[in-house]
Amino acid sequence: MSSPDKQEDQNDQWGTKGHDLSNDPGTFNLYLALIHYPVVNKNGQITGSALTNMDLHDIARAGRTFGVKAYYVVTPYKDQRTLAFQIMDHWTQGHGGTVNPARKSALERVRVADTFEAVCNDIEKEQGQAVVKVATSANTQGPTRSCRRLGQELKGNAPHVIVFGTAWGLAPEVTNQCDHILEPIQGSGSYNHLSVRSAASIYLDRLING
Repeated sequence: MSSPDKQEDQNDQWGTKGHDLSNDPGTFNLYLALIHYPVVNKNGQITGSALTNMDLHDIARAGRTFGVKAYYVVTPYKDQRTLAFQIMDHWTQGHGGTVNPARKSALERVRVADTFEAVCNDIEKEQGQAVVKVATSANTQGPTRSCRRLGQELKGNAPHVIVFGTAWGLAPEVTNQCDHILEPIQGSGSYNHLSVRSAASIYLDRLING
């Protein structure tokens, strides 16, 4: 039986072993942002949510797989930002990064911000131009951007950030700052309550692969 470190290494590097992961460029000028405040609860009230280890890891890995330039974890809560940095440090600077370079490569693209405005400012400073902000929602009403159309637009030079909400979704004040709302993911029936990390992976595949 493999040791825990060896088993972790095997589980997470399938398809990446032997590849140099350090200089693999992003495919598109694309960023992700996961908002923890302001979001809404099941009653539509403004609230904040706690950072989860799974969301940080799994969205980072999805972003790395599909060539996202950076993934922002957005929370105004100091203790939550500290937690995010601790997780990132373990996997990029600590033992986790040593035994698992694939996970390190994904977590190196995570950035922490206190507000969505700070995210946009950071991207625009890095890119030297305005960022196109695209919200997501499972319950969108009104005009939306199709994944096919946005995928075509991503081939241009303009930076885009896809914005995801935790809890029960983005607060209106965030959605109202965005230029577009991406079409909702539809299942086979009326049930529609994907985890945010599942939604992020589905959207990225549709945007990048059509």
